[in-house]
Amino acid sequence: MSDIPQDVPIKHAATVILVRETNDGPHVLMGQRGKAAVFMPNKFVFPGGGLDAADAEVSLNGTASDACMTRLTHLTESDIAKPLLAAAIREMWEETGHPIGMVSERAAEMASTQPENWQSFFQAGLLPDPSGLEFIFRAITPPGRPRRFDARFFLGRADLIQGDLDDFSRAEDELSHLQWVPLAKSREFDLPFITEVVLAEVQNRLENPEGDHPVPFFSHDGERSQFLKL
Repeated sequence: MSDIPQDVPIKHAATVILVRETNDGPHVLMGQRGKAAVFMPNKFVFPGGGLDAADAEVSLNGTASDACMTRLTHLTESDIAKPLLAAAIREMWEETGHPIGMVSERAAEMASTQPENWQSFFQAGLLPDPSGLEFIFRAITPPGRPRRFDARFFLGRADLIQGDLDDFSRAEDELSHLQWVPLAKSREFDLPFITEVVLAEVQNRLENPEGDHPVPFFSHDGERSQFLKL
Protein backbone atom coordinates (compact mmCIF):
# COMPACT_ATOMS: atom_id res chain seq x y z
CA MET A 1 0.00 0.00 0.00
CA SER A 2 1.28 3.48 -0.82
CA ASP A 3 2.51 5.54 2.13
CA ILE A 4 1.63 8.78 0.31
CA PRO A 5 -1.18 10.56 2.18
CA GLN A 6 -4.35 10.97 0.16
CA ASP A 7 -4.99 14.47 1.51
CA VAL A 8 -1.86 16.15 0.10
CA PRO A 9 -2.66 19.87 -0.12
CA ILE A 10 -2.95 21.37 -3.60
CA LYS A 11 -0.67 24.35 -4.16
CA HIS A 12 -1.19 27.01 -6.83
CA ALA A 13 1.58 26.98 -9.44
CA ALA A 14 2.63 28.60 -12.71
CA THR A 15 4.55 27.24 -15.68
CA VAL A 16 5.96 28.96 -18.78
CA ILE A 17 6.27 27.53 -22.29
CA LEU A 18 8.53 29.74 -24.41
CA VAL A 19 8.53 29.17 -28.17
CA ARG A 20 11.57 30.05 -30.26
CA GLU A 21 11.10 30.16 -34.01
CA THR A 22 14.03 28.87 -36.06
CA ASN A 23 14.70 27.80 -39.64
CA ASP A 24 14.18 24.23 -38.40
CA GLY A 25 10.78 24.97 -36.92
CA PRO A 26 9.66 25.99 -33.43
CA HIS A 27 11.65 25.03 -30.34
CA VAL A 28 10.48 25.05 -26.71
CA LEU A 29 12.57 25.70 -23.60
CA MET A 30 12.82 22.67 -21.29
CA GLY A 31 15.06 21.22 -18.61
CA GLN A 32 15.44 17.99 -16.66
CA ARG A 33 14.45 17.58 -13.02
CA GLY A 34 16.96 15.88 -10.74
CA LYS A 35 16.81 12.16 -10.04
CA ALA A 36 16.38 12.88 -6.32
CA ALA A 37 13.43 15.23 -6.83
CA VAL A 38 10.30 14.20 -4.93
CA PHE A 39 8.06 15.40 -7.75
CA MET A 40 8.61 14.06 -11.28
CA PRO A 41 12.26 12.96 -10.89
CA ASN A 42 14.33 12.76 -14.10
CA LYS A 43 11.49 14.13 -16.21
CA PHE A 44 11.93 16.88 -18.80
CA VAL A 45 9.60 19.76 -18.00
CA PHE A 46 8.94 23.41 -18.67
CA PRO A 47 10.21 25.97 -16.13
CA GLY A 48 7.67 26.47 -13.38
CA GLY A 49 6.80 26.04 -9.73
CA GLY A 50 4.64 26.98 -6.80
CA LEU A 51 3.13 30.36 -6.05
CA ASP A 52 4.97 32.29 -3.29
CA ALA A 53 3.41 34.86 -0.98
CA ALA A 54 5.95 37.37 -2.33
CA ASP A 55 4.46 37.06 -5.81
CA ALA A 56 1.48 39.10 -4.62
CA GLU A 57 3.75 41.91 -3.45
CA VAL A 58 6.13 42.40 -6.37
CA SER A 59 5.74 45.42 -8.68
CA LEU A 60 4.70 44.20 -12.13
CA ASN A 61 5.07 46.34 -15.23
CA GLY A 62 1.49 46.07 -16.49
CA THR A 63 -0.51 42.88 -16.83
CA ALA A 64 -1.59 40.32 -19.41
CA SER A 65 -4.25 40.85 -22.07
CA ASP A 66 -7.91 41.18 -21.14
CA ALA A 67 -8.63 37.78 -22.71
CA CYS A 68 -5.88 36.17 -20.67
CA MET A 69 -7.05 37.76 -17.43
CA THR A 70 -10.69 36.81 -18.05
CA ARG A 71 -9.84 33.16 -18.55
CA LEU A 72 -7.29 33.15 -15.76
CA THR A 73 -9.85 34.36 -13.23
CA HIS A 74 -12.49 31.86 -14.40
CA LEU A 75 -13.06 29.16 -11.78
CA THR A 76 -10.28 30.53 -9.59
CA GLU A 77 -9.75 33.29 -7.07
CA SER A 78 -9.46 36.59 -8.92
CA ASP A 79 -6.95 37.93 -6.38
CA ILE A 80 -4.30 35.38 -7.41
CA ALA A 81 -4.44 36.07 -11.16
CA LYS A 82 -1.65 38.65 -11.15
CA PRO A 83 0.42 36.75 -8.56
CA LEU A 84 0.28 33.69 -10.84
CA LEU A 85 1.69 35.75 -13.69
CA ALA A 86 4.40 37.01 -11.36
CA ALA A 87 5.17 33.45 -10.25
CA ALA A 88 5.56 32.39 -13.88
CA ILE A 89 8.15 35.11 -14.46
CA ARG A 90 9.97 34.41 -11.19
CA GLU A 91 10.20 30.68 -11.86
CA MET A 92 11.55 31.32 -15.35
CA TRP A 93 14.17 33.64 -13.86
CA GLU A 94 15.18 31.25 -11.08
CA GLU A 95 15.25 28.06 -13.12
CA THR A 96 16.74 29.33 -16.39
CA GLY A 97 18.26 32.74 -15.64
CA HIS A 98 16.08 34.21 -18.40
CA PRO A 99 14.18 37.39 -17.52
CA ILE A 100 10.75 38.13 -18.95
CA GLY A 101 10.78 41.86 -18.41
CA MET A 102 11.33 45.38 -19.61
CA VAL A 103 14.63 47.22 -19.33
CA SER A 104 14.19 50.19 -16.99
CA GLU A 105 16.49 52.73 -15.38
CA ARG A 106 14.19 52.66 -12.35
CA ALA A 107 14.50 48.94 -11.74
CA ALA A 108 17.74 48.89 -9.73
CA GLU A 109 16.48 51.74 -7.53
CA MET A 110 13.30 49.75 -6.85
CA ALA A 111 15.12 46.55 -5.90
CA SER A 112 15.35 47.23 -2.16
CA THR A 113 11.58 47.76 -1.97
CA GLN A 114 10.77 44.38 -3.54
CA PRO A 115 10.45 40.96 -1.88
CA GLU A 116 13.83 39.36 -1.20
CA ASN A 117 13.48 36.59 -3.79
CA TRP A 118 12.69 39.19 -6.45
CA GLN A 119 15.53 41.62 -5.80
CA SER A 120 18.05 40.03 -8.17
CA PHE A 121 15.58 40.48 -11.04
CA PHE A 122 15.30 44.23 -10.39
CA GLN A 123 19.03 44.57 -9.75
CA ALA A 124 19.55 43.28 -13.29
CA GLY A 125 17.85 46.49 -14.47
CA LEU A 126 14.53 44.90 -15.36
CA LEU A 127 10.86 45.19 -14.45
CA PRO A 128 8.83 41.95 -14.65
CA ASP A 129 6.42 42.28 -17.56
CA PRO A 130 3.66 39.65 -18.11
CA SER A 131 2.00 41.42 -21.05
CA GLY A 132 3.27 38.88 -23.60
CA LEU A 133 2.08 35.78 -21.75
CA GLU A 134 -1.04 33.87 -22.76
CA PHE A 135 -2.91 31.46 -20.46
CA ILE A 136 -3.36 28.22 -22.42
CA PHE A 137 -3.79 25.30 -20.01
CA ARG A 138 -4.72 24.42 -16.44
CA ALA A 139 -4.01 21.10 -14.74
CA ILE A 140 -4.40 19.73 -11.22
CA THR A 141 -2.06 16.93 -10.19
CA PRO A 142 -4.04 13.70 -9.70
CA PRO A 143 -4.60 12.28 -6.19
CA GLY A 144 -2.00 9.90 -4.82
CA ARG A 145 1.03 11.97 -5.80
CA PRO A 146 3.61 13.18 -3.23
CA ARG A 147 3.06 16.78 -4.38
CA ARG A 148 -0.10 18.25 -5.87
CA PHE A 149 -0.34 21.48 -7.85
CA ASP A 150 -3.06 23.50 -9.49
CA ALA A 151 -0.85 24.66 -12.35
CA ARG A 152 -1.58 27.34 -14.93
CA PHE A 153 0.48 27.13 -18.11
CA PHE A 154 1.46 30.33 -19.92
CA LEU A 155 2.66 30.51 -23.51
CA GLY A 156 5.03 33.18 -24.75
CA ARG A 157 7.48 33.94 -27.53
CA ALA A 158 11.21 33.71 -26.95
CA ASP A 159 11.62 37.37 -27.83
CA LEU A 160 10.07 38.21 -24.46
CA ILE A 161 13.46 37.33 -23.01
CA GLN A 162 15.98 40.10 -22.43
CA GLY A 163 19.45 38.83 -23.31
CA ASP A 164 21.12 35.82 -24.91
CA LEU A 165 18.61 32.97 -25.35
CA ASP A 166 21.38 30.38 -25.06
CA ASP A 167 22.98 31.76 -21.89
CA PHE A 168 21.82 29.81 -18.83
CA SER A 169 24.67 30.90 -16.56
CA ARG A 170 22.32 32.67 -14.12
CA ALA A 171 20.09 29.62 -13.66
CA GLU A 172 19.73 27.95 -10.28
CA ASP A 173 20.28 24.19 -10.06
CA GLU A 174 16.70 22.90 -9.99
CA LEU A 175 16.74 22.03 -13.69
CA SER A 176 19.67 20.56 -15.59
CA HIS A 177 20.25 20.10 -19.33
CA LEU A 178 18.43 23.33 -20.10
CA GLN A 179 17.91 23.51 -23.85
CA TRP A 180 15.68 24.62 -26.69
CA VAL A 181 14.00 21.40 -27.77
CA PRO A 182 12.60 21.10 -31.32
CA LEU A 183 8.84 20.86 -30.89
CA ALA A 184 8.72 18.11 -33.49
CA LYS A 185 11.13 15.98 -31.42
CA SER A 186 9.95 16.93 -27.93
CA ARG A 187 8.00 13.72 -27.40
CA GLU A 188 11.22 11.71 -27.74
CA PHE A 189 12.20 12.98 -24.28
CA ASP A 190 11.14 11.45 -20.95
CA LEU A 191 8.08 13.61 -20.28
CA PRO A 192 5.30 13.62 -17.70
CA PHE A 193 1.91 12.77 -19.18
CA ILE A 194 0.56 16.28 -18.69
CA THR A 195 3.59 17.81 -20.43
CA GLU A 196 2.84 15.69 -23.51
CA VAL A 197 -0.75 16.93 -23.49
CA VAL A 198 0.34 20.56 -23.14
CA LEU A 199 2.82 20.17 -26.00
CA ALA A 200 -0.02 18.96 -28.21
CA GLU A 201 -1.99 22.06 -27.27
CA VAL A 202 0.99 24.30 -28.07
CA GLN A 203 1.40 22.66 -31.47
CA ASN A 204 -2.30 23.09 -32.22
CA ARG A 205 -2.15 26.78 -31.36
CA LEU A 206 0.94 27.36 -33.47
CA GLU A 207 -0.61 25.59 -36.45
CA ASN A 208 -3.96 27.37 -36.04
CA PRO A 209 -3.10 30.85 -34.74
CA GLU A 210 -6.42 32.40 -35.78
CA GLY A 211 -8.61 29.70 -34.28
CA ASP A 212 -10.74 29.95 -31.17
CA HIS A 213 -8.81 28.18 -28.45
CA PRO A 214 -10.62 27.52 -25.19
CA VAL A 215 -8.31 26.65 -22.29
CA PRO A 216 -8.23 22.91 -21.47
CA PHE A 217 -8.59 22.11 -17.76
CA PHE A 218 -7.37 18.70 -16.54
CA SER A 219 -9.17 18.09 -13.25
CA HIS A 220 -10.45 15.23 -11.09
CA ASP A 221 -13.80 14.11 -9.79
CA GLY A 222 -12.81 11.78 -6.99
CA GLU A 223 -10.52 9.21 -8.58
CA ARG A 224 -11.77 9.98 -12.12
CA SER A 225 -9.76 12.41 -14.27
CA GLN A 226 -11.54 14.64 -16.75
CA PHE A 227 -10.86 17.39 -19.28
CA LEU A 228 -12.97 20.53 -19.18
CA LYS A 229 -12.79 23.73 -21.21
CA LEU A 230 -12.45 27.20 -19.71
